[in-house]
Amino acid sequence: MTQQTRVLRRKEVETCVSLSRSTIYAMMANGTFPQPVKLGLRAVGWFESDIAEWLASRKAARVAV
Repeated sequence: MTQQTRVLRRKEVETCVSLSRSTIYAMMANGTFPQPVKLGLRAVGWFESDIAEWLASRKAARVAV
């Protein structure tokens, strides 16, 4: 059985995580946000599962404090 994974484009990711483009790219540079996958010469996207895991980890970190 194959599992389908949606690829989210930047605007969808911004809406999903409620962060701006510059914040997302700064967090990626710090290693605190998932890296995108290259879709073409000038296009990137993020796996929906990576974003969901990142959000879950943020929630878990908040609960642990």
